[in-house]
Formats: sequence, structure tokens, C-alpha cells
Amino acid sequence: MVILPTTPGATDLPYSSAVIASGHFVFTSGYVGFDPATGDMPAGIEAQTAQALENLKAVLEAAGSALEHVVKTTVYLTRAEDYAGMNAVYKRYFPTERPARATLVVQLVRPDLLIEIEMVALMPDGGGT
Repeated sequence: MVILPTTPGATDLPYSSAVIASGHFVFTSGYVGFDPATGDMPAGIEAQTAQALENLKAVLEAAGSALEHVVKTTVYLTRAEDYAGMNAVYKRYFPTERPARATLVVQLVRPDLLIEIEMVALMPDGGGT
């Protein structure tokens, strides 16, 4: 098992960015629409969805995988009415080969968070062990 450290600048968080298990799968932590480079939280579900997916894209690439290898996602929304807006952005990141997905409406840890997404991806060629 290979454990990727948490997001740069957030080293004291009690979780890893991702874990590569058995050299075949990458399990990410949940990521929100927070921009780690600027510290900004964009307004609106579309902007937060895009930022969460960009954050996850970076984590997967750091692990040696990519969005095209994602097999399962879980999306947590704070408002059911944001489902269509989230889907519009999500489809841009997964235009054809779409992973399995569960979407839930939940309460997240901060009121300005509208979405959190976690992923399971394959490692290309079983790398990462």
C-alpha cells in the first residue's frame, strides 16, 4: 500500500490525499471546491464542482493515474436542487466513459461547501506498488 500525503499546506489533516492499494486501485479522499493555490472557495455549484474535480485530477495524477481510469465516484451535495448544475460540469470531465456513481444529499462540515467528491481509480498497468 502506498499512501500519498495530504494536500500541500495541509499537512496536519488526519487523512491522506489518496491510497494506492495492491498496486491496482487509487482511493481518494473526498475533495471540495476549495482552490488550494489561492485559498479561495468559489461561489456556486458549477464553480465548486469544477474545482473539486480539478483537485481530484491533480491527486490522481500525483498517484500515477488519471480521470480516464476512474471506475467509481461518490458525490455529496448539500442541496438537491444543485444536482443539474453539478451534472452539467461532471459530464465535461467524464464525456463518454463514465464511472459508476452514487450521489447523496448531506450536510458538509462547513456551510459554504456545496459539494464533496471522492473517487476510486485504476492504476494503469497495475503500477504504483
